[in-house]
Amino acid sequence: MREAEKKIRARPALAQECARLRAAGKKIVFTNGCFDLMHAGHATYLEFARAQGDVLVVGLNTDASVRRYKGEKRPIVDERNRARMMAALECVDFVTWFDEDEPKELIAELQPDVLVKAEDWAHYVSGRDVVEARGGKVVLAPMVAGLSTTKLIEKIVQAYGAGK
Repeated sequence: MREAEKKIRARPALAQECARLRAAGKKIVFTNGCFDLMHAGHATYLEFARAQGDVLVVGLNTDASVRRYKGEKRPIVDERNRARMMAALECVDFVTWFDEDEPKELIAELQPDVLVKAEDWAHYVSGRDVVEARGGKVVLAPMVAGLSTTKLIEKIVQAYGAGK
């Protein structure tokens, strides 16, 4: 097994690992998203999240969850490949999936100390109540202007769309 693939964990095993790390004094940071078509905005966001603690856990929407959220044409990259790309990043310590529409159940299982979301989610952060009830905090990450997966897809379709 490649080193990066060891970072991809099933939820129950990851919950045990987080409890062990927390008991050893480590601050667990959690963030989540689709992370379809990785770009520099994602990398900046994940590096910011990692800087908030000692261990960064990323919850990825499953393919079915992405389709419910983004529509039938998404994701572009399937969940196994998205997880593999995420796990290859030095700033990411663990990756797991959630199939729910929101990661609140996963957050309750992992009990992170810090929950990071992009600032465009300031109006609603799923799992905020779970984290804050334990004395943890929510941190909003700044957005990188002009970078989004949707804009990237639009640019690809313009350049390579039907009939071109």
